[in-house]
Amino acid sequence: MIDVRRGGQRYAGGDPAAGIETLHAFSFGSHYDPDNLRFGPLMACNEERLAPGAGFTEHPHGGVEIVTWVIEGELGHRDSAGHETVVRAGEAQLLSAGDGVRHVERNAGATPLRFLQMWLEPAAPGGDPRYGVERGTRFLPFRQPHAVLSVARGPGELPTAPFVYVHVVRGSLRLGGETLEAGDAARATGEQGLWAHSAEPVEYLVWEMHPVPRGLRD
Repeated sequence: MIDVRRGGQRYAGGDPAAGIETLHAFSFGSHYDPDNLRFGPLMACNEERLAPGAGFTEHPHGGVEIVTWVIEGELGHRDSAGHETVVRAGEAQLLSAGDGVRHVERNAGATPLRFLQMWLEPAAPGGDPRYGVERGTRFLPFRQPHAVLSVARGPGELPTAPFVYVHVVRGSLRLGGETLEAGDAARATGEQGLWAHSAEPVEYLVWEMHPVPRGLRD
């Protein structure tokens, strides 16, 4: 089954007066949708747009793995574990919160910042926080026993897995008889041999996910 979610269907949040605009793909914060809490281990997929100088003040996270794909601009990160860096377009930031971490995120450049931030159920509970940045033109931004995130920039066969989540960043994609534009997403459950087709430049993120064993959630 393929469930297509259009970009215009996402819940608009953030604080526009402070230069923060957010589009939520799942139930998040004050926006509660009991029929859209998660997809497999994926619990959030937020598109953030920050004006120059705007950002999120220090706030905590725990028991979650956060993967951030920068689409445009420069993302400044600082956390309580001592990491401080700037993540640029085409790079991925990985923050495993473990038992708890606090961090600050802001637009570190002079132009608008746009990034996609995805929250994932951790492979195992607890532990010390971990941080890293993946850079390069061909790489897997994230891998754990139950989920793999890859970046695609052309047509190809999607992985076969219980849960496959596709988010189009740029361009247009044909998937399962549907056309997906930038900002659209598709949730595929139990599909095999599913192909993504595109006759133009395109960039899309693909999550290949499996259920997290119940014992690891306790």
